[in-house]
Amino acid sequence: MTKWTKIKAKLPFTKSPPLVAVVRLAGAIGTGGRNALSDESLAPVIEKAFSKGKPKAIALEINSPGGSPVQSALIAARIRRLAAEKDIPVHAFVEDVAASGGYWLACAADDIHVDYGSIIGSIGVISAGFGLPVFLARQGIERRVYTAGKSKSTLDPFRPEKDEDVTRIKSLLDDIHVGFIDYVKERRGEKLGDNPDLFTGEFWLGAKAQELGLVDGQGHLIPTLKTLYGDDVRIQRYGRKRGLFQRFGAEIVHDALASVEERALYARFGL
Repeated sequence: MTKWTKIKAKLPFTKSPPLVAVVRLAGAIGTGGRNALSDESLAPVIEKAFSKGKPKAIALEINSPGGSPVQSALIAARIRRLAAEKDIPVHAFVEDVAASGGYWLACAADDIHVDYGSIIGSIGVISAGFGLPVFLARQGIERRVYTAGKSKSTLDPFRPEKDEDVTRIKSLLDDIHVGFIDYVKERRGEKLGDNPDLFTGEFWLGAKAQELGLVDGQGHLIPTLKTLYGDDVRIQRYGRKRGLFQRFGAEIVHDALASVEERALYARFGL
């Protein structure tokens, strides 16, 4: 946008070029660590994007390997509620990855645009951890646990795994998976293909994801927005502010561990 266009947009009785608010959603989804995407941290950003300057549309700039299903649902629900209240269309633009919870966020948009190399899908649920009972035994360490309630110590990593615990956690994961599938079907509707692997946790690159109906097309943010709203479209970006310690590269132990978990999520997709 030229300097004259910026000045003209502020003059009274002149028609302003359309404004699109861009909200960046990059990183793992959850409540751990300063960089995690959560409804609490994103609420003021999303609310401002929808309300400031009367935007013509909202664009979601997504680069997320997933994370918490609950936080994914909360963030997506906030976006959909505001879109309905203010009658504003929402477009999603995927960078490297929108998988698992990241794809959940993308489905909050009315249409999804990707790069040919974007990783899309992974519509499934995963729970991972470690078991250390053999290590403790070798070190001569005795684990003592006292509970009221037979299921209170379910999946204790310091005790041998129980079949009933595994059955229980798989049942919970299946229930979450059903909710994920229902949400994708609700948002994508008849656009979805009938590939049997669609909801197995499999993931694909952009072009194949388009064939399957998981996304609407290939296109980058600026060119696509210009096509939709004209060459003079104004872009206003919104994102979370980094704290003082983050700006100088300082991290506490909690953030360091969260960063390791985030890298592990990206690594699942070769990123």
